[in-house]
Amino acid sequence: MSRHVDGMSAGADGSRPEATHEVVLTVNGVARSARVPARRLLSDVLRHDLRLTGTHVGCEHGVCGACTVLVDGEPVRSCLTFAVMVDGAAVTTVEGLAGSDGELSPVQRAFRECHGLQCGFCTPGFLLLATELLDRSPAPGDDEIAEALGGNLCRCTGYVNIVRSVRRAAALVAEGEGGTDAGTGTTAGTGTTDGTGTTDGDGRAAAAGEGGG
Repeated sequence: MSRHVDGMSAGADGSRPEATHEVVLTVNGVARSARVPARRLLSDVLRHDLRLTGTHVGCEHGVCGACTVLVDGEPVRSCLTFAVMVDGAAVTTVEGLAGSDGELSPVQRAFRECHGLQCGFCTPGFLLLATELLDRSPAPGDDEIAEALGGNLCRCTGYVNIVRSVRRAAALVAEGEGGTDAGTGTTAGTGTTDGTGTTDGDGRAAAAGEGGG
């Protein structure tokens, strides 16, 4: 536990105060701010300070990709990124993929329709990678999909349905079902649910990033 004193974060045990910094981000289209130490990770700011728990933390070494978010439209491992490094940036989390009315994005719909998830823990990272991919390449081939998703790990699906989901998302976009708007995002909720990341019968919860972790 720590206490905040005049821009310094001091440990409860009386340890030397740590300087804090004001970080301002545009998260899912909404201006948000937090005062944090320089060593505070973006994943911690999102989950603990801003209560956007759809961003999951798995390995904490940048290997699994569950913590992936988009920073100014580019995929970033939030568990390896200090929040002060992205001060002033636009950040998209899984909570920002759906529309303001809660309607799922084409990518989220595709993952639900094609069963591209099981436990749902890795799903937010894959959703954001797929969103970024389709924003820059609306009709990707299988090799391009594999390259885009290859840095993220899933222990459930065997990846076949994840790739199928991306193909389906590309078809939905082409059919005019709606753009992905990955660079800006919209606010679709606070992501404060604290469930296990499991899904309901149609996979909506995990596809929408509603599972905690």
